[in-house]
Amino acid sequence: MTDVHPPTSVLFALLADARLPTGGHTQSAGLEPALLAGLSVADVPGYVGGRLATVTRTEAAVAVVARHVVTADPDERVAGLRAVWEAWAARTPAPALRETSQRLGRGYLRLAHRLWGAHPAVVALDAAVVAERTRLAASVPVLTGPVGRSDRAQPPRPLVLGVVGACVGLDARQVAQLVGYDDVQTIASATLKLAPVDPAEATGWVVAAAPTVEAMAAGVAHLTDPGDIPASGAPLLEEWAQQHARRTERLFSA
Repeated sequence: MTDVHPPTSVLFALLADARLPTGGHTQSAGLEPALLAGLSVADVPGYVGGRLATVTRTEAAVAVVARHVVTADPDERVAGLRAVWEAWAARTPAPALRETSQRLGRGYLRLAHRLWGAHPAVVALDAAVVAERTRLAASVPVLTGPVGRSDRAQPPRPLVLGVVGACVGLDARQVAQLVGYDDVQTIASATLKLAPVDPAEATGWVVAAAPTVEAMAAGVAHLTDPGDIPASGAPLLEEWAQQHARRTERLFSA
């Protein structure tokens, strides 16, 4: 990695870019299973809002708290990350959603190793992963479904994204904004591949969702304790994701 340090604004744009090599192009943020379940294209803006109020809000909070713990007491970073990881797991009961988040987390972690591998936040995350693998190796698996035992030792996307945010100097609100924007943009982009939609209309959905993204980010940016991460359940989205995981014909993995 070069010693040149780009401005934070450039790094924010980089992380928000759909071309980032993390596997995001394989995701529809649950839109494909939602459309297959009967959601109409006209309902996509409402779907965006529903996710921002539930799944995305929780993930943004996870990223915010993860960022906080790796910028606080160095002696507490590993334990803090493990606590955030546990809080995420407790708030993500659907195995399909866990698998998706951990698959994307693997992509973000690979990027973090390549660009910021020596950063104390990444070192702490690596130590948390080792500790989690050790714990799982000594325990009896309690989950069944798409997520296997080895995959459960992969950190989820919001945890890694919070660490990456700390590496590049993003503040808490920016990290939450990034999570929200990425979710909305993923849905808009996926719609263009799944339904006959004018690209300008899909872009309009992103613009229209901006105030909601900002409000969501403002609502979680102050969080520092894993126990305060909101548990915003979305049972229907979870059920659609579980059904999608069993499909043999699909364009997106989730």
